[in-house]
Amino acid sequence: MRFAEREVRAGSSNALGLAAGYALDMLLGDPRRGHPVALFGRAAAALERRMWADSRARGVVYTVVCAGAAAGLGAVLQRRSRFAATALATWIVLGGRGLAAEGEAMAELLDAGDLPAARRRLSHLCGRDATELGVRELARAATESVAENTSDAVVAPLLWGAVAGVPGLLGYRALNTLDAMVGHRSARYERFGWAAARADDLANLVPSRIAALAAAVLSDRPSRAWRIWRRDGSRHPSPNAGQVESAFAGALGVRLGGVNSYGGRVEDRGTLGDGPPPGTADLRRAVALSRAVGLAALAIAVVR
Repeated sequence: MRFAEREVRAGSSNALGLAAGYALDMLLGDPRRGHPVALFGRAAAALERRMWADSRARGVVYTVVCAGAAAGLGAVLQRRSRFAATALATWIVLGGRGLAAEGEAMAELLDAGDLPAARRRLSHLCGRDATELGVRELARAATESVAENTSDAVVAPLLWGAVAGVPGLLGYRALNTLDAMVGHRSARYERFGWAAARADDLANLVPSRIAALAAAVLSDRPSRAWRIWRRDGSRHPSPNAGQVESAFAGALGVRLGGVNSYGGRVEDRGTLGDGPPPGTADLRRAVALSRAVGLAALAIAVVR
């Protein structure tokens, strides 16, 4: 009985901590100075300089060390005060408010016709080459980034926190950060970054599909969103981004995807949806849908 009571109390503390951390993110956004994720990134970059080799095996060790250290720190913090540690870790790893703010800022710049500023601002959302992009392409890039990051920066952390507590929160964010650092395809990271990229794909398999389902259910036209999601989700080269981007495309009634350039490397991301390319009004609707999906993910996380 005592064991069962402890488990119930631990589950309640975890749920309350997730809710408190979500509220902190909505109220305060990201920490302004000394963001722990940025500190982790600097430490991981320093370790990479020591460990790098054109080797998958070396990349596996690097990924395990970095993510394992983050998850281990989470386990230590969780033992001291589960509620406080969960609330703090949730606030640190979530990016819902920041994501919404960037989407809205991009929409304002595009409405004002300030293309140079909008092109510079796009780097806050994604790594796409923006030099030659016009209003429609910038709106599409921002809408796709809002959709994908709703899963990566909100839904996935909440679900991993619900399943694995503070170690899940910090371990997931470590993997996601490593993927952004070394997981992209390039001459340097093709082999070394393979483990980080695949681990991040695995960590997001379920969250991305829950995010897509929530976007479809919460849209004005659930049947259309469901149809587009099921039809187009696999057209994207990413096993996860295509799921949530196609669901958002169906929910918003727009067409996403296409040919993108990243550091001179051109990728065809497939065509997602049947409507016109998104405009600034659609970008604002994507931000509103992102917030709704985040709340749905929180509800799932705290009542599981």
